[in-house]
Amino acid sequence: MSLKKQQSLNANQTVDVIVVGTGPGGATVAKTLAEAGQSVVMLEWGSAAPLRGELIQMAGIAAVPSKGAFVHGDLSLVLRGITAGGSSAINFATMMAPPLAMFDKYGIDLRSDITALRAQLPINTLPDYLIGPLATRIVAGARSAGLDWQKLEKFIHIDKCRVACHRCTYGCPFDAKWTAREFIDAAVSHGGSMFTGAKVERVLHQDGRAQGVEYKQDGVSHKLYADKVVLAAGGIGSPRILQKSGFDRAGRDYFVDPVITVMGAVDDLKSDSAGKEVPMAAGVHFPEQGITLADLTLPQPMYQAFAAQVGRFDRLLAHQKTLSVMVKIKDDLGGNIGPNWINKSLSSDDRARLDTGTAMARDILEAAGASRIFKSHHFAAHPGGGAKIGDLVDENLQTAVQGLYVCDGSAIPEPWGIAPSFTLMCLGHRLGEHLVE
Repeated sequence: MSLKKQQSLNANQTVDVIVVGTGPGGATVAKTLAEAGQSVVMLEWGSAAPLRGELIQMAGIAAVPSKGAFVHGDLSLVLRGITAGGSSAINFATMMAPPLAMFDKYGIDLRSDITALRAQLPINTLPDYLIGPLATRIVAGARSAGLDWQKLEKFIHIDKCRVACHRCTYGCPFDAKWTAREFIDAAVSHGGSMFTGAKVERVLHQDGRAQGVEYKQDGVSHKLYADKVVLAAGGIGSPRILQKSGFDRAGRDYFVDPVITVMGAVDDLKSDSAGKEVPMAAGVHFPEQGITLADLTLPQPMYQAFAAQVGRFDRLLAHQKTLSVMVKIKDDLGGNIGPNWINKSLSSDDRARLDTGTAMARDILEAAGASRIFKSHHFAAHPGGGAKIGDLVDENLQTAVQGLYVCDGSAIPEPWGIAPSFTLMCLGHRLGEHLVE
């Protein structure tokens, strides 16, 4: 992967489309437009440095306070990926299909986009040899507990994936995990450009029409002009840019898809690969209840942070024998994203969903022979809804300013509790085709 990019822009340059952010939504828009011959510039706040699969690099991408990391008032953590490819660089590569009924309500049909993208992406379930011993034990426990536990689809190049690697979360150095960087490269190969270290501050608009953006690079302010601007800076980034651009309602009543991990030890497991596995290899989704369960074996430092967070220092050295089940829920809308802070708390219904999911996870672990079971504090998996379809954007993802669009988790109209990448790519493909037309 080359991730070619220009080093500078000409003063007062004008292009067809500016795409702000290069996560799954933004990269897909850029690729679709560039392949159709549009002049596209992608502005990315983060770096395009090759992914090395190291904790220190992942921390720089997602754990810098007030840039990649935030804390809600209830002490729940929010992480976002500030790098080329956005959070796809450090996510678990899990593919979940868009909830079509939800989008149908808003006049958005994603069926043809699903078909088009499935033909372009490496969507697979993991072969058995890539599913580690901890996840395999959880499969047995879940099925013993009466759950329809099945392999989850993943964005993975199977031929490049390695046994006992554990680096999905850090950023795959082998290009085995698909990231939006592949779509960035495709856009660049068709004439698009990407500029890194470029933090967009606001959208320029006049008389109800988009004119371009103002951004900072190396501490210097610049302007770039286009009559079409696509904000894809993420569930926190896009609402903040909208606020600075005069959209006072942006960032209100959002969701975060809360996640906890329920963990328990099995003493009879003997394997060098235990604890070094592809996360979310298998699981189950209950859309009516708003609960998703999956295995979630994390690298040892992250597991130890979870254990220490809740005072389970006695479990710090048990990583290779600990079964971990992720409980993710769809949460009620609420809270606000401010210019320098974010704040959202769980509702009573959210807590009830987490309690239900936790009880199910405990049943799985007990059926798998685990003991000394404990759970982590909740954290935010996928912030979104701060510029909802039907509120701040229409069915074509356009705001009240003509030519200004939003294509990331911010636009999701309702809480949903699922992995968002594929849905955002479908929205990006649809928006790209719409802009071409």
